[in-house]
Amino acid sequence: MNEHTLKGEWNQMKGAVKQQWADLTDDDMTHIEGSRDKLVGRVQERYGHAKEDAEREVDDWRRENNY
Repeated sequence: MNEHTLKGEWNQMKGAVKQQWADLTDDDMTHIEGSRDKLVGRVQERYGHAKEDAEREVDDWRRENNY
């Protein structure tokens, strides 16, 4: 899935993202706006992951959920 598709489905994905990463706030969700890079950055920030780990976690989650 490309970045454009992710942004287009962002409203439907928000609930699933909040389930996966409960520490993300509503402000985080607004900031992310469907951007993979912004999601990776917020996961990295909130959970203290290295960038590579956050990228892997987000990409694995997207694959598992067909996003």
